[in-house]
Order: sequence, then C-alpha cells, then structure tokens
Amino acid sequence: MGLCCRFSALIASTTLVDPTLSFLLHRYSNLTASRRNSLARKSSATRCNSSSSSRDDGVTLESVAESLKHGRFNQVLIVSGAGVSCSAGIPDFRTPDTTIFTNSIYHIQTDNSAICSCYTEAISDVDFYVKNPMPFVTLAKEIWPGVKYSLLDKKGLLKRVYTQNIDGLDAVAGVSPDRLVECHGHFRSATCVACQTKHDIDSCKSSMVENGEAPSCGVCGGVVKPDITFFGEVMPQRFAELIDDDCSSTDLVIVLGTSLMVAPVASIPDWVPSRCTRLLINRDVVGTFQLKNKNDVIMQGDCDEGVRKLCQMIGWEAELDHIYREVEVRM
Repeated sequence: MGLCCRFSALIASTTLVDPTLSFLLHRYSNLTASRRNSLARKSSATRCNSSSSSRDDGVTLESVAESLKHGRFNQVLIVSGAGVSCSAGIPDFRTPDTTIFTNSIYHIQTDNSAICSCYTEAISDVDFYVKNPMPFVTLAKEIWPGVKYSLLDKKGLLKRVYTQNIDGLDAVAGVSPDRLVECHGHFRSATCVACQTKHDIDSCKSSMVENGEAPSCGVCGGVVKPDITFFGEVMPQRFAELIDDDCSSTDLVIVLGTSLMVAPVASIPDWVPSRCTRLLINRDVVGTFQLKNKNDVIMQGDCDEGVRKLCQMIGWEAELDHIYREVEVRM
C-alpha cells in the first residue's frame, strides 16, 4: 500500500474501516506476483530526488513541514491520482511500460472485424460501454479492488481527500468516510446504465471477474456496471456538494501522483484562494504548478519517497510506519 494513503489518514481521527469495505482487503489477487514485483521495480526506478522548489520570497518545503508539525495548517485538502497506488501493484493509465493499456488484451475487435487498439478514454466512456462492454469487463477483472492515506486524518488536520482513484485504498487505509470524496466513483455498488436500477455488487463482480461477462439488468435488459464515473457521466453528487466550501476554506492543498489532465478534478488546485499554499509531490511538474507561484512548493519524484521525506521533516515517520503495520495486519 502506498505511503501517500497512510499519510492522509494520519493528517483526522482514527476510524474503523466500514464492514462493507471488507472485500477490499483482498489485495488485487488478479495481478500476478511477478507483475506486481515488476511494477514495483519500475515505480522505484524514479526515486524522489529530494528536490523541492519555491521562489526565494515564497514558502519552502521546510516552512510547510514546520506549519504541519505545529498545526498551523489544519484545513488540508488532498488531490490524488493513480500515482499514489502504483506501489500497491496497481498500474496507472499513462506511465510508459507500466500502464494497464500496454497489455495486448486491450486490443479490441471492431464491427468490421478489424483489430484496433482501444484508446484509454474509450474503455471508460459510457457510450462505448453500452455498445461494447467487454474491454471494460476485461479491465475490471484486473483492477477490481483489493486494498489503501491516514496520517493527516489522525492528526485532525485533514479537510478532505479528493481522489481520482477507483480502487478504494484510501478507505481501507483508514481515511474517515466523511473526509473522502471518490470523484470517479467506486466498486462498492452497481447500477444499470439505461434505467438506473441499483444492482447487487457481488453479482456484478461475479459476472465480470469470475465469468468475464457484462452483467445485464433484469428490469430493462441494459448493461450494468460498477458505480464508476465514466466519461460522459455526471460527477457524484457528493463532489458538487462539498467542492466550493472545501476549496474556499483550505489553507494547504497537497497534490499527489496525478497528471492533472482530467477535468474537473484537474482544476481543484486552481480553485483555492491565491493565498493558499500548494504542495506538489509528483514525478512531473503539472498544471499551473509550472508557473511556480510564490505559494507553490514542488517535490519532484516518487510519491512515496516524497511523503516519507516530508514525514521525516515533520517527525511523523514512526507514526506513518505504525499505520502501515496496522493495515498490513488487516490485509
């Protein structure tokens, strides 16, 4: 499990994982051990080089660490992406050679029997799913959740985690449900795309994971899918209910493991007040962080390495490792 998730959970108060999430504790059994090890090696190849950047007249990594240590930041907003899950053996969508879409199983057959490569967005496009659900069914067999932030939560400093991930690892790591917004949905429930009838998630999982079939709706005959937010679908209501107040009241936004390419989540770092400190922990400098505002701090490199370095500076490393051991026991 990525250190990033444990970090978030340690920055509100200790909470137990909801029993309905118990199935998440099976750690990606559909990823072979060799593939997990391969992905872990690729992930560790780009280590955090301990570099951070800010303007001379602005904030520094040291000042961010000091403010967290003394509770001066107590409305922390986390924006996370696929990069925080890579160390748990979950391939992302964009990194060369590790992306799930480099696998030949995502070559699909078109209506005229020609074989073409399915581009990333197509597999998670709701209209494409209705026409041809099998590419997503194949993907679901590989990424259906098994196990993941919690340090900021335990410290009472966390305002909210906005995660683009659908793996559920934030909840498993102990982030309180009221502190978590799963912007792109989750695998805990399922719905018919056509008539919106709710369906049993275990039955949906069995159809996709065990039988390799797209589940169908018993009411209208349409296709059923987990409650993942596909391209072309409206964001979860919880996002709309919380985002304005969260952005206006935050004092620190931490962006982790994301390309900031998918709207509207990509815009969250730009919706915070201009006085707000923004910390990027990421392989690449993305979004408006490239402008190097005086309130921006950048740690370029591996997410887990960056989080560990920050915790070392604050004096939280032992607590971070303690959370890791607790979650490993539950797994």
